[in-house]
Amino acid sequence: MQTDSAAYSVFAQYYDALTQNVGYAERAAQLDRLIRKWLPAEMPDNILVDLACGTGSLSEALARHGWDVIGIDSSAEMLSEALDKKYDSGLPIQYLQQDMRALDLFGTVSVTVCALDSISHLPCAEDVREVFSRVSLFSNAGALFLFDVNTEYKHRQVLKDACFVYELPEAVCVWQNQLTDRAPEYPVEIRLDFFEQLEGNKYRRASEQFTERVYAPAQLEQLLTEAGLILRETLDGDSFAPPTPETQRLLFIAQKGGNF
Repeated sequence: MQTDSAAYSVFAQYYDALTQNVGYAERAAQLDRLIRKWLPAEMPDNILVDLACGTGSLSEALARHGWDVIGIDSSAEMLSEALDKKYDSGLPIQYLQQDMRALDLFGTVSVTVCALDSISHLPCAEDVREVFSRVSLFSNAGALFLFDVNTEYKHRQVLKDACFVYELPEAVCVWQNQLTDRAPEYPVEIRLDFFEQLEGNKYRRASEQFTERVYAPAQLEQLLTEAGLILRETLDGDSFAPPTPETQRLLFIAQKGGNF
């Protein structure tokens, strides 16, 4: 779910507890519906890449819809959590440790998904261009690429300089955001402090820090076009309805050009 393999090592341990409200089964069902709406019937395979898969919750949910899932993430700690789920579920998911900017597969695939604003974690537009180029390279003609990103509204009105406290089963998490109100990226620096109670009144603190950025829809469409990907539809990434001015996450559905 990130671009730096050294990052998110602490976050991985608590990621599932912090994302209980995501609704992976419903999200996977909506993505599956959209994929089947746009994917040509003559696709040569049923392979789906879950790019920046994190702890594998969405990979598991998509596999239950019949997709042959390859989950890819740069964090060994995230993938360790994903492998534990695979062991429990028995689903035939393959996991690879790769930076999504250096995606490298054995062949082409029919669908690539990059969900939960993972693209927004990329440091600059050149990194986004590289991801789109690699996805296109390993896509069949007619293959789909579905990804979502944070909106300017979310950064400037929701994340902003907010602070949240979460009581988790094994720790307390203090989540602090700091917005740099600089167009067009409006970066939000996110700091997570986890406090695990030891004996008595002693606590162990572990911290994680990362930044999310806004990439404008027009910029993303241009980068898709440069990579040979055609934008087919843009939706609200949470409601899967047409976007509104208060949409917090935009979902893009793009398709590889060529004969299919």
